[in-house]
Amino acid sequence: MACNNCSSAGGVPKGCQSNGSCGTGCNKLPVFDWLSNMELPSTEKPFDWVEVRFKNGRKEFYHNANELTLQVGDAVATEAHSGHDIGNVSIVGELVKLQMNKKKFHFDKEEKPEKVYRKASEKDLEAWADARNKEQDTMIQSRVAAERMGLKMKISDVEYQGDGSKATFFYTAEERVDFRLLIRELAQMFSVRVDMRQIGARQEAQRLGGIGSCGRELCCSTWLSDFRSVNTAAARYQQLSLNPQKLAGQCGKLKCCLNYELDSYIEAVKRFPSPNKKLKLSKGVAVFQKMDIFKEMLWYALDSDISNWVPLKLEQVNEIIEANDKGELPDDLTEFAYEEAPKVKAEFEVADFVGGNAEESINRFDKPKKQSNNGNRNRNRNRNQGNKSHKKAE
Repeated sequence: MACNNCSSAGGVPKGCQSNGSCGTGCNKLPVFDWLSNMELPSTEKPFDWVEVRFKNGRKEFYHNANELTLQVGDAVATEAHSGHDIGNVSIVGELVKLQMNKKKFHFDKEEKPEKVYRKASEKDLEAWADARNKEQDTMIQSRVAAERMGLKMKISDVEYQGDGSKATFFYTAEERVDFRLLIRELAQMFSVRVDMRQIGARQEAQRLGGIGSCGRELCCSTWLSDFRSVNTAAARYQQLSLNPQKLAGQCGKLKCCLNYELDSYIEAVKRFPSPNKKLKLSKGVAVFQKMDIFKEMLWYALDSDISNWVPLKLEQVNEIIEANDKGELPDDLTEFAYEEAPKVKAEFEVADFVGGNAEESINRFDKPKKQSNNGNRNRNRNRNQGNKSHKKAE
């Protein structure tokens, strides 16, 4: 998906030119610069750090030591451990300082900060495009090599450095893997410096992307930048079925969206009595069965007749609990049973809604087709002519 504000050069996208406000999702994990329209005091020097985005949403902070005039979306050559890398500027100005505080990056404590060398030239972009075009074939060949060596690992992605001198292989494994021989073979095969980096199942889904069960792109690959722990207690609070196939995402772990509404459910559950709380009646003890948080409904059943569930409103349950605290025992749950109001029947039929014509009725094809009088008249005429011809022949 792209828009008119997104430009490209040499087959490599340069990024969104509207500070991420176009809403087309052209960038992975975009950041909207809500300080772009604010002007700093003339006496204050602009912040000389920028955030640069690389493949699959990987972002790093770099020092703009040469005081280059950079804007969001500019392709720049940045310092690397060996050679240089190519990326796109994602944030500039005071918003970078806020992003550093969020990620707990202390720029004032960096002894030798990585720098931005220059704006990427056409030669840099062409070398970057050639390196990225080789990533898919490199990943397939590395998988074949790992399988040939019998290594229990899955290489899910390969990222070349901007100058093509280094390749980072991202892999997932359930146990420790000795890949020293694999590194030697990959270095000889592709003539690059090899860096193996192990990632988790969620990081793999973030890099690869995909469509979730909700029909939208994965949260981790579009906007979710931090992974919080998810446990089955979140599903229990929301009264979800503990089915691993429905609760797990594409990464095989519990879905991150289970935490989105968890705080609201926890706050709502506080108003409800404990499920272990029993209602004391003159006919016995009522045991909790289930609840509906949104409708504020609870279902109880007598321990002597567990199959007969009685619906109660939250106010009625609290009333019974208060009576029990005072030593009073209500006679039966049926006197507190909640009855829904009868549904009002619609005053119009389906035919009236579609226009009232029988031809426009949605069940017109269910009625048997009536034979016309012309057909009966023709059939009788043919029968009479046949009888006359039969008499002549006799």
